[in-house]
Amino acid sequence: MTARPESPTPGAPVTDLPQPVRLDTAEDPRVDDYARLTDVRLRRRIEPERGMYIAESSKVLRRALAAGHRPRSFFMAEKWLAEMADVLAAHPDVPLYVGPDAVLEQITGFHLHRGALAAMQRPEPVDLDRLLAGARRVAILEDVVDHTNVGAVFRSAAALGVDAVLVTPRCADPLYRRAVRVSMGTVFQVPWARLEHWTGDLQRVKDAGFTTAALALSEDSVPLDELAARRDEKLALVLGTEGDGLSAAAVHHADLVVRIPMSHGVDSLNVAAASAVAFWETRPRS
Repeated sequence: MTARPESPTPGAPVTDLPQPVRLDTAEDPRVDDYARLTDVRLRRRIEPERGMYIAESSKVLRRALAAGHRPRSFFMAEKWLAEMADVLAAHPDVPLYVGPDAVLEQITGFHLHRGALAAMQRPEPVDLDRLLAGARRVAILEDVVDHTNVGAVFRSAAALGVDAVLVTPRCADPLYRRAVRVSMGTVFQVPWARLEHWTGDLQRVKDAGFTTAALALSEDSVPLDELAARRDEKLALVLGTEGDGLSAAAVHHADLVVRIPMSHGVDSLNVAAASAVAFWETRPRS
């Protein structure tokens, strides 16, 4: 097994820095990885094609490096060089691009007020069977298309004992910039995999010994606390897209349907909020 590189320590002594490439124009082809970052449709296509993603902010970038992810390049205003000096010194062969705020904003489409950006190599996909073999609690996101919600679910998963997250083919990219930022970099800590055959892959989860519980409103649903009282050794919680919730097929193929009891006539929560409630209530107790 390859050892992970040590996480850079802020404030560590710096003896050598890579020579920055100074950007004078927004048309420089060397920084095409950072171009038009606000164009969601474009980025959803080109980032997986290029095998990369964008890490935004020094905290997220450090977490990506601590998880063993490899940088393709760094991109920042000169004022951030001192804060990121330890990271840059640890990667002397990685291109470093700096420029005036106005040029950087022209390239990316927004003001870089969170500090450094880095174009990172995407990690290799995780094998589903291997991921399930070491897990007790799994979350499955069916077609959750809002990157903010995906990031928030990952943050709750990391905090509340979920061992892995599975996303369906049409689910938003967990490594999209906004999802990574909202998750506070926890998308690098919680193993995840994209399913290829939905809902057929739900049977693979069952075959791995998991009880599958669909969070949905139906006449035969059981309260969440009743599910928690069962203390299933292996449990997969299936959460649906914003607005429409889970598909009929996902509900049909799940072992049981679960609801969160609510007051004042409220029938549902945002998927990110519902996930946090469900993760906490069904967390492993030993």
